[in-house]
Amino acid sequence: MTPATRVEHDFLGELPIPTTAYYGIQTLRAMENFAITGIPIKSEPLFVQALAYVKKGAALANKQLGVLPPAIADAIVAACDRVATGEFDDQFLTDMIQGGAGTSVNMNANEVIANVALEILGHAKGEYQYCHPNNHVNCSQSTNDAYPTAFRIALNNKLVTYREALGQLAEAFAQKGDEFKNVLKMGRTQLQDAVPMSMGDEFRAFATNLREELLRIDDSRRLISEINMGATAIGTGVNTPPGYATLVTECLRQVTGLELSLAGDLIEATYDTGAYVQLSGVLKRTAVKLSKICNDLRLLASGPRCGFAEINLPPLQPGSSIMPGKVNPVVPEVVNQTAFYVIGADLTVTMAAEAGQLQLNVMEPVISFALFTSISYLTNACHTLRTKCVVGITANAAHAASLVYNSIGIVTQLNPVLGYEAAASIAKEALASGKSVHDIAVTERQLLTQAKWEEIFTFENLIRPVFIQ
Repeated sequence: MTPATRVEHDFLGELPIPTTAYYGIQTLRAMENFAITGIPIKSEPLFVQALAYVKKGAALANKQLGVLPPAIADAIVAACDRVATGEFDDQFLTDMIQGGAGTSVNMNANEVIANVALEILGHAKGEYQYCHPNNHVNCSQSTNDAYPTAFRIALNNKLVTYREALGQLAEAFAQKGDEFKNVLKMGRTQLQDAVPMSMGDEFRAFATNLREELLRIDDSRRLISEINMGATAIGTGVNTPPGYATLVTECLRQVTGLELSLAGDLIEATYDTGAYVQLSGVLKRTAVKLSKICNDLRLLASGPRCGFAEINLPPLQPGSSIMPGKVNPVVPEVVNQTAFYVIGADLTVTMAAEAGQLQLNVMEPVISFALFTSISYLTNACHTLRTKCVVGITANAAHAASLVYNSIGIVTQLNPVLGYEAAASIAKEALASGKSVHDIAVTERQLLTQAKWEEIFTFENLIRPVFIQ
């Protein structure tokens, strides 16, 4: 049986729309034209919610300014409230990447909200003479201010969850730092033995490294809280009543609970994508840090017999189809790969931002796709790294300490007592002969006493050295 349809029209012609659909003809055209990612905007529910917030804020402002009849405005507000809860997410089917600077996304929202409002008013879907997607839902708006405003609201809210996941990961590293504070190990530079340190300090440094990024997220959220609502097509505010831009911004502050502010220059704000470039750079910076930390974890856990083997990562799955007993560091590996994606997405954002021309940047859809996916993937990566790896890491304390005392690197502690030349001579002989630094310095050359050795090579002095002559 052929599904029942209704006929909708635009200036290009007519198309049949399923009677059950809340979207309309322009959404259908977008679905037919943009089969790119296969990922519709419903996959970003915070974006759908933000679109509903924008339309609600506009309806409230238009009602107050006398531009929309109260009954229609109230129906739009009620429809927006329902859309914002996720009730109609399945109707937001436009591909995340599309041409038209986001017009298809904006019209998808306008059509769904119009049809929900029509039912609230007691009319059938498609009876747009009573509530029209363009005339009423899109009143005093353009895609060029509605889309970026919704995008910024969604980014703000999406960053909250990401910030929480990153903060929890940093705290997990800090807790391991406390757990490992009495574990002696060798620090390394350029993959060569350097000087001793505490494994606790190493893990606390991971925590500090990531906590720095929380401040950068906060900075980015402030930047993307500036909106151009009321700019309409290019920033001149065409088709808006006097006072609309200021009023709609205040309405959106109330609707969203965010500290949104109206841009001082709406012409500039309508084409500028600098805040997205900044945020993307912050995400890339964090991705680079996470990948470096995961590289360290893989090195420290290498082995189990022929590597560093200073720590053990939780065994999660067999690591080979041919080598029995092999277990791989799969979680650090997957976080590495996530980081590579985010680093690549940053280049996408950079190129898309640069490609803007004159009064509009039409590439904002791919910017939104890159930022939304990067934030989602980093959020998931932080959660996975924390729950599947960091919290279960254990230290091979005795092995790590034995590497320290058998190393040549500890000769550095003797510089203040013996001088660099004598210490270098000891290091050279130890490397050539396989003898310990202790045996050469204390037993054979008798350059210092056993008591002095023990004074210098206490655990506390190895991890927090004081100057001893």
